[in-house]
Amino acid sequence: RERGLKCSTGSPSAMPDKPEEKPAAKEEPQKSKKKKHKKDKPWDDENVDHWKIDAFTRDDNKGGALLEESSFATLFPQYREQYLKEVWSEVKKTLAPHHIKAELNLIEGSMTVRTTRKTYDPYIILKARDFIKLLARSVTLQNAAKVLDDGVYCDVVKIGGLLRNKERFIKRRQRLVGPNGSTLKAIELLTKCYVMVQGQTVSIVGDIKGVKQVRRIVLDCFKNIHPVYHVKELMIKRELAGNPELAGENWDRFLPKFVKRNVQRKKKKVKKKEKTLFPPEQQPRKEDLLLESGEYFVPKEERDRRAMAEKRAEAKLTSEKRQRDRQTDYIPPPKKPRKAAPEEPKESLSDLKEKLKKKGDASKKKKTGTQQAQSALI
Repeated sequence: RERGLKCSTGSPSAMPDKPEEKPAAKEEPQKSKKKKHKKDKPWDDENVDHWKIDAFTRDDNKGGALLEESSFATLFPQYREQYLKEVWSEVKKTLAPHHIKAELNLIEGSMTVRTTRKTYDPYIILKARDFIKLLARSVTLQNAAKVLDDGVYCDVVKIGGLLRNKERFIKRRQRLVGPNGSTLKAIELLTKCYVMVQGQTVSIVGDIKGVKQVRRIVLDCFKNIHPVYHVKELMIKRELAGNPELAGENWDRFLPKFVKRNVQRKKKKVKKKEKTLFPPEQQPRKEDLLLESGEYFVPKEERDRRAMAEKRAEAKLTSEKRQRDRQTDYIPPPKKPRKAAPEEPKESLSDLKEKLKKKGDASKKKKTGTQQAQSALI
């Protein structure tokens, strides 16, 4: 043991060198248990637009062709037949890149679209259905073809059953169009949609946001809310959207609040009927009137002939009266007699002689006056 202790407590030169101390490594922040396995994803990049809809190509459909054939048909009114016959070749060309077959049946008055073996996009048949639906509702080919693009949608609003009164329906439909189509043009500019008012439907083509806005305007118009209020609101929203400071704020304080007012109208005075104790006398029948006039025993053919002759005589009188009324526009108005100029009283010879003498005496006086003035100057 002593030998061991001596060896261990030898000279410092004999002791082994101490290992060099390494610099302390930086401590990594401890991750929570939830984020322990979370790693950065390669697609989490700010430069990538995740909302962008890429075009559907043949490579996206790995299954190849569709299993079943799908088809949609729609009827069209008779007044659209001529236009569709002229444009149908262009319709086929428009649907050819999507491998959709189109058929026009003039006997039934219908249009049909169906998929083929080459069709690879399963959603394009629904777009083609909307395409022919818009063509049937008087939308032009150029505007209807926009529905086949991605991000463009359509809506056909049925307005026929919103009001019972026909006159009120026509007035409110005209209110939606506006004078010379100005209201409809303003709606199209603000919503960036194409709007077509035809008969009892309103066709809309545009992005999903604009289509919803136009649908709301159309339905409110038939609920007696004027489209101008919505136009004003959309204009204010458009200005606010351009201001980045107000992007995260509530815009309700900037938008106008329209209060519906019930305007009191004059009530029509209803005349009260005089009530009597006894009921009114019974009106005579047709047979009683014929018996009184003595025509009851005349054959029916003779009576019909007489009635026809009376109708013709009345029609002749009315036609003559109408012709006279029409001719009145071409009859010149009566000429007004011109007023004769008042005759001047004729002068006698003696009066004329006296006038001439007076003029001669006046001229002589002027000459003598001028001669005296000249002599005085000399």
